[in-house]
Amino acid sequence: MNTIFSDRIADVPRSFIREILKVSLDRSVISFAGGLPNRDLFPAEEIKRATAKVFEAYGNDIFQYSNSEGDLKLRQYIAGRYKEKKNLDVSPENILITNGAQQGLDLIGKTLLNEGEGVIIEEPGYLGAIQAFSIYRPRFLPVEVAEDGVDIAGLKRIAALESPKLMYTVPNFQNPSGITYSEGNRREIADILAGKNTFLIEDDPYGELRFSGTRRTSFAALMPERTLLLGSFSKIVVPGFRVGWIVAPSHIFNKLLVAKQASDLHTCHFTQYIIHQYLMDNNIDVHIGRIVAAYGGQCLKMLDCIEKYFPAGIEHTRPEGGMFLWVKLPGKQASLDLFNLAVKEKVIFVPGDPFYTTGIQSPAFRLNFSCVDQNTIETGIQRLGKAMEQLGK
Repeated sequence: MNTIFSDRIADVPRSFIREILKVSLDRSVISFAGGLPNRDLFPAEEIKRATAKVFEAYGNDIFQYSNSEGDLKLRQYIAGRYKEKKNLDVSPENILITNGAQQGLDLIGKTLLNEGEGVIIEEPGYLGAIQAFSIYRPRFLPVEVAEDGVDIAGLKRIAALESPKLMYTVPNFQNPSGITYSEGNRREIADILAGKNTFLIEDDPYGELRFSGTRRTSFAALMPERTLLLGSFSKIVVPGFRVGWIVAPSHIFNKLLVAKQASDLHTCHFTQYIIHQYLMDNNIDVHIGRIVAAYGGQCLKMLDCIEKYFPAGIEHTRPEGGMFLWVKLPGKQASLDLFNLAVKEKVIFVPGDPFYTTGIQSPAFRLNFSCVDQNTIETGIQRLGKAMEQLGK
């Protein structure tokens, strides 16, 4: 039977989280489902002042077309921050401003992936990456994620048998699990991929949101010619401006730029100018400090409430930063079954199933702690514990 739709779109999953968020429109429902920054921490007044300055400085020119690479001053700022915070020598000429890091994933897929080529992906892995790459119809090669990073034995098996084009990672406060790759895990991954034609994607939207532990080495330092580093202002300034970036080696950057031009010509330079003005006028580290203090307290509250209200046998991660933690039910219990019970208790989360490319029925699920205050966390986790008791009957 003929279809009006392309083969590319046929197997691309809908965003499970976007579907779940419809439930959260009911204000009586407590949502641990979203991956949203806390709106109360947006620097609204500072951005208003930055916007006024941009209008005053540029007038109607701010509404004109611009270059595809992105605002040079903003790219210089990003390069300088990498040097200051991660000791990475990044040239502004290797930074491409994108419509959020999500567009960066699409541009990488469009530039590097042919149908049927292998993509090593974390299991569980970021939904947005699974969705972005699925449109290019790769073969997903899942590798399990543990407390200290990806399963090295599993990665070695894949590297020995396959010639994957890409490896996708969120090494800092991973989405959905909240884990952080250890220093040793990162170095073993770099050793395994050495000499192979595999590009590693280091997706790092949460890297500055550390509230415990110590900073680890970036893959961009361990394997600079084979790493595509993604960043974003969504989690540390505001998400609505959709300003992210890719750092890529020159021979990859040039093709990514062509893909960017074909996609949308350029990212809105009005919002780029506003963010740059905001960064010039304010101490971003002070602002990030406020976010980290809030998220750190909310995470600790959630962990304490899990111990208090969840039944015995529940496993969970203990994040050092970011916005998520991962909970695993005992035995063969299914998180989707728990979700259906939890909705009746007026609390929601993201079941684990869509974080896997293998179509499994997962006993695990993701909780977000960034968008709920500590009192709401206690109420919500108590409701979720009640649903778990019903599941066990």
